[in-house]
Order: sequence, then C-alpha cells, then structure tokens
Amino acid sequence: MQNNNLEHNTEEKFDLKQILSTYVRAWKWFVLSVIICFVLAKVYLRYTVPVYKASATILIKDEDSGGLASELSVFKELDVMGSGSRNIDDEIEILRSRSLAEKTIKKGGFNVSYFTEGRIKSVDSYGENLINLKFTAKDSLLWDRDTIMAVQILSSSKYELFDAKSNSLGEFAFGQVIKSKDLGGFSIEKNRPIGKRGQLIPFSNVFYKIQIQNISKLTEKMAKDLKVEPLTKKTNVLELTLNDQVAKRAEDYLNTLISIYNFEAVKDKNTISQKTADFINDRLEIITSELDGVEKQVESFKSNKHIVDIPTEAELNLRTNQEVKLNEISSSAKLQVVDMMLLHLRQSQSYDAMPINIIPGEASATNLIGEFNNLIVERNRLLQSSTENNPTVLRLNDKIISLKESIKESLKRLRGSLQVETSKQKGYGDGLDKKINALPKIEREFRNIFRQQQIKEELYLYLFKKREETAITLAGTAPISKVVDKGFSNDLPISPKRQIVYVFALLLGIFIPFAVIYIVNLLDTKVKRKEDLDKLGIPFLGDVPHSDSNEQVIQSNSRTSSAEAIRIVRTNLEFVLSGIDSHLAKTIFVTSTVPGEGKSFMAANLASTIAISGKRVLLIGLDIRNPKIDEYFNVPHRGVTNFLMNSKDEIEKYLLQQSGYEHFDILPSGVIPPNPAELLMNMRLDLMFDELKAKYDYIVVDTAPVSLVTDTLLISKNANAFVYVVRSNYLDKEMLKIPSTLYQENKLPNMAVVLNDTDVEKGYGYGYGYGQEVKKKSILERIKEFIMFKK
Repeated sequence: MQNNNLEHNTEEKFDLKQILSTYVRAWKWFVLSVIICFVLAKVYLRYTVPVYKASATILIKDEDSGGLASELSVFKELDVMGSGSRNIDDEIEILRSRSLAEKTIKKGGFNVSYFTEGRIKSVDSYGENLINLKFTAKDSLLWDRDTIMAVQILSSSKYELFDAKSNSLGEFAFGQVIKSKDLGGFSIEKNRPIGKRGQLIPFSNVFYKIQIQNISKLTEKMAKDLKVEPLTKKTNVLELTLNDQVAKRAEDYLNTLISIYNFEAVKDKNTISQKTADFINDRLEIITSELDGVEKQVESFKSNKHIVDIPTEAELNLRTNQEVKLNEISSSAKLQVVDMMLLHLRQSQSYDAMPINIIPGEASATNLIGEFNNLIVERNRLLQSSTENNPTVLRLNDKIISLKESIKESLKRLRGSLQVETSKQKGYGDGLDKKINALPKIEREFRNIFRQQQIKEELYLYLFKKREETAITLAGTAPISKVVDKGFSNDLPISPKRQIVYVFALLLGIFIPFAVIYIVNLLDTKVKRKEDLDKLGIPFLGDVPHSDSNEQVIQSNSRTSSAEAIRIVRTNLEFVLSGIDSHLAKTIFVTSTVPGEGKSFMAANLASTIAISGKRVLLIGLDIRNPKIDEYFNVPHRGVTNFLMNSKDEIEKYLLQQSGYEHFDILPSGVIPPNPAELLMNMRLDLMFDELKAKYDYIVVDTAPVSLVTDTLLISKNANAFVYVVRSNYLDKEMLKIPSTLYQENKLPNMAVVLNDTDVEKGYGYGYGYGQEVKKKSILERIKEFIMFKK
C-alpha cells in the first residue's frame, strides 16, 4: 500500500501554466533566435542562385482531323499522306530523347557558359556576355571536353587568357585564332548583347570564367530535367517545362528543341518523296538520252532517203495497221516500266523506299508499294527512339519482307500479262503487214524508227509529269507540330521562394530555443520548485533562496533574502514544535538525503536565528564522519566524539560560547572516529541529550545524510522534529523516494522539509520582498568567480 502511495505521490502532473512560464521567461532567447534565423535567411536568399521555370506548349497535329486534312486533300491522289492518328506517348518520348537533346545543345551552344566573378558568388551571364567563344572546327574534341578557362578584358581590342589553374596564357586580340591541343583552334569574339531594357550593354573590362561542359553529361542532365506532359488526357497539346538558373537560357533551349523536333519530323516525312524524286530524275536522264538518239535516227533517215512526206494513199492503207501498232506500243511501254521496277526491286536494299505511281493503269501494285513505303517510314521513325531489337521493329521487319515479296509477285504477274498482250498485238500487226507488202520498203523502215520515237516520248512525258507531282509533295510537307506558346518564364523564381524561406526562418527561430528548453527540461531530473516536494505529502517549512556566501551566518542585522527566508522557516517550525513539553529543550535535527544539500548551512543559520530571538540555543555537530560546523564557526577539533570516547569527561568541557550572541553555544563534532556508528550507539549520548535538554531552550543538531549511513536513524529518538533539507537543482527527483519512505514509515519524528538554494530569478521559490536588496553580480564577475572556484 505504501509503495502505491509512493508511486502516486511521485507521479508527474501536467501544469500548463508552469510549462508556459518556463518558455515565457526565455523570451529573450526566442527573440534572439528569430533574429539570427532571419539574418541567415536573408544571407541565404542573397547568395543562393535562384532557379526559374520556363514552359512552352505545342500542338501535335492529327492528320485525320481538323483543317490539315482538307488543306492537303489535293495530295491524297498521290498517296503520299500517311494515315492514322499520331501516338502522343511516342512523341513525348521523342521530345525527351537524348539524341534530340544533344542536337539542341550543339545547335544552341548550351555547353558553353559565361560567368562573371562576384565578391562571394559567380553570376551566369547568359544573354549578357560581352564575349563569345568560337571554335574553328566543331569536332569531337569540343564535345568531349569538360574544362574551364578565364578571360580578363583589357580593352576593346585585347584580352588576357587564363587556364583552369588561373595561369596566364598571354594577351590576345579579339578574333585571333588560338591553337590548343585539348580544344583545337578557337577564338574569343566580341559580342554586343542587348540588356533587359532593350539597350546595348556597354563594353567594359570584365573578368569572365568560361565553362565548357562535356556534351554527354550535359545531354543526360538536360534530357532528365526536361518534363513533357499533356495538358489534359483528351488533348494533343503538350507542355514542355524546364528549370534553369537563367530564365532566358531555359526559354531558348525549349524554342530550339521544338524547332529541331519539327525539322527532324519534316525530314522523316520527306524521305519517301525524296527517294521517288531521285529515282525519276535518274530515269529521265536515261530516257532523254535515248530520245535524243531516236530523233537523230529520224533526221538521218529522212536526210539519207530524201523523204519529205508520205502519200495520202499510203496513210489510208496503213490506218488500220497504225491502230494495232499503237496498242502494241502502249503494251511495250508498260512492259518496260514493269521491267524497270523489277530491276530496281532487285538492286535496292531491304529497307529502301520504292517509287510509286509510275505504273499506269495498275492499282494493285501501286497500293502495295504505297503500303510498303508507309511501313518503311514507320520503321525509321521508331529507330530514332529505340533499337533494332525492339519487338515492334522486328514485327515491322517481317511485314516489310513479306510485303516486298508480294510486290515482286504482283509485278511478275503484270509483266506476264503485258507480254501476252504485246504478243497478241504483234500478231495483229504481222497480219496487217502482209496486207501492205506493196508499200515501199522505205516507208516500212521509217515507221520502225517513228515507233521507237513515240515510245520514248510517251515515257519521257510520263516521268516528267511525276517529277512535278513529287516536287509539289515535297514543298507541301507541313511540320508535325504547331507552336501554341513559345518558351516563357515568370520573373519570380520557383526556388528559393522568399515567403517560404522567411516563414521557415520564423518557425525555426521559434523551434530552436523551444527544443533546447524542452530537451534541457526533459533531461534535467533535478528538484526545482516547491511543487516537486508537495507530491510527497511532507509538511513544507519554506524555501531558502541562493546565497552568494555559503559560509555566512545570520546576524541580528542581516536583511538578505536568505536571512528572511530562514526566519520564516524558524516561524513555521514553531508550529511543528507546538506540542512539545516547554520545560525541556526543543530538539531539532537537520538532515538531508546526500551531502552538499546545505544541511550544515541550514543548521548553523537556524540555530543563530533562534539565538537572535533571545533563546538559549545549542548547536551540536553530530555529522561525525564529515563535520562541517567548523566552516561556519571557529571551533576546535574536539567535541562530541571526545566526550563519548572518554567516560570521565563532563559535557561542559566541550561547550563553546559563541561571541556576538547572548545565549548561543556550540558543541563541535570532535575528532573523526574509526567506528562512528558504534560510537553513536553509546549510552552516554542519550545521557548527554537528557542533560543538555534541561539547560537549553533549543538544541539544533547537524546530522549525517540519511541515504549514505544509518547514523541519523540511530539517534533519531532524541529529536523532537526533523528539518529535512532538499537542495534545488541538485537532488535528483528519484532520490525523493527516500524522504517519502522515511515520512510514511514515521522513522523521523515530526519530519518537515525545506527547499534550499532556490533561484528566484528563474521562478523557483517565492522570493522575499522585505529583505535587503543584494547587489547583482555582473556576468564577468560570475565568470571570474566560477574560474576561481574551479581552481
């Protein structure tokens, strides 16, 4: 039952007012912490390089919807327009690809940065740099390097160049080519940038650091930093965002990337048309040469035979034959085109596009060739963002090979049918030739030459027409995307945000002292205030504030707060002793839990305070193991222990009259004995107390700490009351179990507690406003006193 009470008494209670007062008293530290954090936030904002966000939006055109289909409907009959909507996810991956990022960096020169030196940080001068680094040959040396050089502008025509280790490389003129083993040939050119207000930035003597970054590393970074996302799930509008320390550079990068993206897309779309145009041009050169040869044969034949015109009668006889021959000519032309296509099919690579729309009157082969070219375009486009081992590419390879075989078989079937048709027409022609055998041999020879001329002319005109159609297709190719908004950035940086930094500084400034105070209080388990002792249920006599002089004994004229506090303890002690027989001395024992709590100080000053009131007082030092009375009074090293060890001595022999008091005697502890516990069990001790109680009004006894030895418990029967001293900021709260147990088990009669050495400035204790004001020591005096104490 007692243990339960002890646990209940020592249980901590949540006192909000006390907790708040702890933090309110430290308001200066909170203010100082907030000021320091605001200063640090200001410094952070001043010297942290801000990061800006630039964004651009583009519309990925869908060729199956909108005005694009109607505008290009004139080209549908040429079968050069693809079908199907574009895959937005594919376009996003292309925009984020490393190859596109690398082309953008190379075109915009984003791997070269210019910095001006400040007192603490360097500032990126992109867009405002007065110089430009130019390389005579843009080869792999430039892209693989990662280095720094510095330029000090000396005048409008000269500058000094430094290497990465700040070693001077000499003075050079602007535009002068410099040879370098690492970078090849390069020169520094003057630049006249336009400032933010639209005015030319004046040329001045500025020190620049030029940083050249490795293209591979920079490409990886830029491709990773670029974010491409659709604005909504049901739209083809993409938003491109990029964060950079220079807003203008981020805008330029986005605009350059979009331009290159459109250029590459148009280039891919023009691949088929360009291959068709090249094929037609090659065939036109051959047909033109052959046509010139036939026309020269006609000219030579007529000149040699002196032919001017053929009689009308011959034309009438040959009219029917001419119609047959015309059909034969047409079939022969088609057969020759088919032969040229088969020859091209055998000589071309597996994934080369084929010319289309050059086989007249044949829709089947033309459709197969158009489908084959679309697959080639799709395969080349996928290879830009993937490898040839991609499952989709492999499937396209199989389809292309299969479709190419189908085209070959279709052309062979067409060739066979044309051969049959040609043979049929030739048979008709032979029959008619028999009818006109009567015609002169010259006419027959002329017709053979004329027939060859007509075939070449028809083929020439057909190819010429297709070349013009292909040129129109190339000119009409539109970009894959439309720029909705060019690169744009806000003047306010996204990092650091000033408001958030200042709010964080305020919160941190409040949190740091709060956390420090909380941790200190959490780790500090010492007794602080009266409330810590109230939980024990032991009568409380009062608290004694800190005294600058621990060896000072209260005099009649003492007006310090400590003196007034001990007088209050004396007054409260009278209520505890009110039931004691007034014919005998009231015996007051003073003890504590551990040494150093001020029990000797309390005993000496309590005895002197009672003596000032005119009472007969005796102060006995019974802490015979570690006597402390001699620190407050000038007493010899003989006393109680000598009396107990010498049975013939009288107690009056060891009593000392204290000067300055009317009736104040002291009985010192005496020499330190080898057997203190056995000595205190001597019967002469009880006889001594009986004798002294008859001579004095009050007996104050300084005893040993109760937690270390049993001396105090052995002699406790001689006490009328116990003053139990607990020192503030010294005794651990766990040690309060000892006085609680002693009180509950009634081992110390009339036990009452005094809280010693309280700090009034921190709110521990109550203070005494009627005492004499003690001059407060300065910080330097306290530090000096602390150093002297350590010595």
